[in-house]
Amino acid sequence: MSEKDSCIRQDDSDGESVNGDENDDICDGHDLSDFDDSEDNRSFITVGICAQWKKVKAKPMEEILHRLEQFEFIRLIIFSEAMIHESPIEDWPFCHVLISFHSKGFPLAKTQQYARLHEPFLINDLDKQWDIMDRIKVHEILKDAGIAQPRYGIVRRTMDADGTWQTLSSVNEQDDQIEIDGEIFHKPFVEKPVSAENHDVYIYFPSSAGGGSQRLFRKIGSRSSVYTSENSVRKDGSYIYEEFMPTDGTDVKVYTVGAEYAHAEARKSPGLDGKVERDEFGKEVRYPVILRADEKLIAMKICLAFKQAICGFDLLRTEGKSFVCDVNGFSFVKNSTKYYDDCASILGHMILRELAPTFAIPYPIDYQPDDPPFVPTALGTRMELRCVIAVIRHGDRTPKQKMKMVVLHPLFFQLFEKYNGPKTGHLKLKHPGQLQEVLDITRILIKELNDNRTNRFPNSSETRVKLFQLKQVLELYGHFSGINRKIQLKYLSKGLPKKTSSDDEPNNVSPQPSLLLIVKWGGQLTQTGKNQAEVLGKAFRKMYPGGQSAGGDRPDVGLLRLHSTFRHDLKIYASDEGRVQMTAAAFAKGLLALDGELAPILVQMVKSANTNGLLDNDVDSTKEQQKVKRTLHDLLAKDRQFTAEDYDIIAPTRSRSLVSSMDFIKNPVTICRKIYDYILEMITLIQSRSLNDNSGLKLGKDFYDARKDKFNISKVPDIYDSIKYELLHNKDVLQFLYAEDLYVCSKALADIVVPQEYGVTIEEKLSIARGIITPLLRKIRADLQCNLTGVITHDEHVNKLDPIYSSGIQTPGRHVRTRLYFTSESHVHSLLTVIRYGGLLDVSNDEQWKRSMEHLDTVSELNYLTQIVIMLYEDSSEEEDSERRFHVELHFSPGAYGCFDVLPEIDSVSPNINSIRTVLPKSNRQAAHSPPRHRIEMLRSVSPPTTVESSMSSSLTQHPLNTTITSLAADQLVPESPLITDDNTKKSIQSEKLRQKVVKQRSFSSKTIYRSNSAMIPSRSPEQTNSAQLNSNTTQGSNNSNNKSVSKPRSFEDDESDLE
Repeated sequence: MSEKDSCIRQDDSDGESVNGDENDDICDGHDLSDFDDSEDNRSFITVGICAQWKKVKAKPMEEILHRLEQFEFIRLIIFSEAMIHESPIEDWPFCHVLISFHSKGFPLAKTQQYARLHEPFLINDLDKQWDIMDRIKVHEILKDAGIAQPRYGIVRRTMDADGTWQTLSSVNEQDDQIEIDGEIFHKPFVEKPVSAENHDVYIYFPSSAGGGSQRLFRKIGSRSSVYTSENSVRKDGSYIYEEFMPTDGTDVKVYTVGAEYAHAEARKSPGLDGKVERDEFGKEVRYPVILRADEKLIAMKICLAFKQAICGFDLLRTEGKSFVCDVNGFSFVKNSTKYYDDCASILGHMILRELAPTFAIPYPIDYQPDDPPFVPTALGTRMELRCVIAVIRHGDRTPKQKMKMVVLHPLFFQLFEKYNGPKTGHLKLKHPGQLQEVLDITRILIKELNDNRTNRFPNSSETRVKLFQLKQVLELYGHFSGINRKIQLKYLSKGLPKKTSSDDEPNNVSPQPSLLLIVKWGGQLTQTGKNQAEVLGKAFRKMYPGGQSAGGDRPDVGLLRLHSTFRHDLKIYASDEGRVQMTAAAFAKGLLALDGELAPILVQMVKSANTNGLLDNDVDSTKEQQKVKRTLHDLLAKDRQFTAEDYDIIAPTRSRSLVSSMDFIKNPVTICRKIYDYILEMITLIQSRSLNDNSGLKLGKDFYDARKDKFNISKVPDIYDSIKYELLHNKDVLQFLYAEDLYVCSKALADIVVPQEYGVTIEEKLSIARGIITPLLRKIRADLQCNLTGVITHDEHVNKLDPIYSSGIQTPGRHVRTRLYFTSESHVHSLLTVIRYGGLLDVSNDEQWKRSMEHLDTVSELNYLTQIVIMLYEDSSEEEDSERRFHVELHFSPGAYGCFDVLPEIDSVSPNINSIRTVLPKSNRQAAHSPPRHRIEMLRSVSPPTTVESSMSSSLTQHPLNTTITSLAADQLVPESPLITDDNTKKSIQSEKLRQKVVKQRSFSSKTIYRSNSAMIPSRSPEQTNSAQLNSNTTQGSNNSNNKSVSKPRSFEDDESDLE
């Protein structure tokens, strides 16, 4: 019997197997010349399957082979693993078609010999499979084919006989970049071994994101990567370095079957948090997506360039462009019946058309259908959420600190010139290498001072103190992370520029050219702030369709599925401040249910908004803002009772929160003296307990000038931030008896200074806000118009879910556009100013808008995680030109709870409405200007694109705060949850009763404050407290004489020896 006739027909098999392998099915084979399409004498095309047994018996392969058997003229031969490894190729069965692919342990070279012997039709070329195992060859083939790929560089190394690695490329590694043969790659970048068999891929993060690296590996259980603090590249072999492409945390896997078919699936990027999302069957969760025309062309090019009919590759979608980052070779889709049908059909027809063109084809090829139009699913009056825009302030941070000094030393001038400072006249240093240079210079200067070489120092005694402080700041934490310290250098041609009341200027400035060195530290996001942002992110899910049920975590509905399926167009922007970026990353972690460290999330999910000035610090209104500050600070520096004229000047809008604070303060200088005395008491307490905290000492010196007997009002926000931080984080350690008094007094003053620094009159507020918020307003308008008109700008691109795979998805047409902007207090104040005074609606003609504006008047502080949210809904059942087609809601939350707010205990399933009312602190020194902690909702119905009509409802008819906020301690700042409208009539009635209770209880008058101006009142019973509140107007009036009798504060100069 010939070699060709040595096979056994699969359908007549009696269990006999080659080499004793009972699992092998071997079929009869014939030359194509013997084919005859008759029932009695029928010939078959034999298709050989030559691969590792584990791969052959995998479910996708079995599903496809089972379908391939249904072809009338095709018979399968499965090569046994024992035969593949042990038998010579001459003993292998003959086949007309060979499906063979490499995997670990597979003898690819031996299979190549077999192919050269019999020359079967190869589904996947064997020679090219060697190229796929070499990432350098893959890059070269992609380049030759004209396929876009990330920018890359190659570091080649060889191993000597003694086992040491010799680098053949030119490599220069620095803190945040690597230079390879003259080409620079800034972090984040990706490091891949040259061998594609090595799956240990590392992603290195910049110090501005916290540094470290994410280490990817083949999935082990539910992990695909881990984060490590290691920040140096590997040097034990040859590696490819690729520019990191941000993809919003999602990768696309593409699977080709021939040059004209491609199936694409989205999955969570393994570099994001390393957690593998699995379904109930233990398979990784993936969602089919639609490929664009250019991406289908990429699939065709890869299939032809690598000569692999069945081929998988990884696609990175970023900024509307697609890049190929990896080619995997032979790959099948898992758990897709349609793909199995398509793959078997295309393979069968490919084989028959190649080898037996005269044979009848059993059924037509099922090509991938054209992309169907996107169809909204909202029916009737049901509103479909189309767009969510949120502007959010950063989370809880440490107090910000700043120091200024004039430097003349040539080393600082050399540093200034090294980084092109003379070009602009100023320089900002924040990278670790730059900060290290400043630290090195500082150490040299301190040594010169110690050696009495003082000719280069304008004031040696003052300079010595500040240099030691500079050194101490730069040596904090033991390393430079790049997000918690920065240094600015400004060129001074002669002396200092015109002073402002907010400047902490050095004395004895030299008339010769010099540099003003400004060091800023602190202000970094605390762990509490990270927790707050993550909790808020989880709560944010509830605003999305499907998010209300089961906490919004059902795997088949809600935000998480929207995002995974590309039906959620999410982009997160943040300013360049470290606390803002970390807040955005922590929020994304909670929003998308991610695990692991924040650095990978920050790099992949958060976009910098400073490239286009979107969230930059204001530049157009700085002069006007400084003018307003000077006027305000001068008014608050007068040692007298507020007059009616002062109320008109300081609070011309008659904001209830401002009036309440002024009523409480009465005399600003008296309050400043009290604050200063409290600071002295706190410093004395800190020193007596040997606590390592000098922030209070510096604040006291900055706040009060004993020589001029004058208070620096610009330091009030810093004092308030500091005492708020101490009460939140160190209350038990500090145990300062007057901490709450200091908090109440500083908050009252800060509630005037902070908001009014952004403008006192409405005209000033709008003018300053315009200079700060205009770029962001334009972007928000573009975001809304994109959904209203359907026109996508050149820099905005939308990815869609393939509707063919949407049978198990609720409302498959839903597509939500989300834009989150994380920023600092200035942008939040400015945006709120535009909403309040920008003329959106007429207060006199819209009762609902009027109620909302009245609520904003009661908000004294935009605390950490303040949120302004705009939600756009669409009713597709309405006509396109109907005013009822689109609906806009504005939501507002003043952010985290304050120091003495009592958190509500709420059952989100069946809430007890009486248990969630805002409870006043039991202290008799409560701040009257702490607003009720509920969200307001401002609704607007608009017709596309500009016609506006109002339709507002009270926020107090909303569902109570969800239970995610109750897990934190009561003394922590906890973000308020975004709320969802509850349509239940009974709950709405209950909520209205709650509104009346809250408004009555948290009245914004000084009635809720009762404290002595000279000493703390002993604790009272609740009845006594209520009585005191009812009579507070009389009581406070009787204390006016005490205010006048307060003596001049004891200054730091009175006893400098105790403070040194």
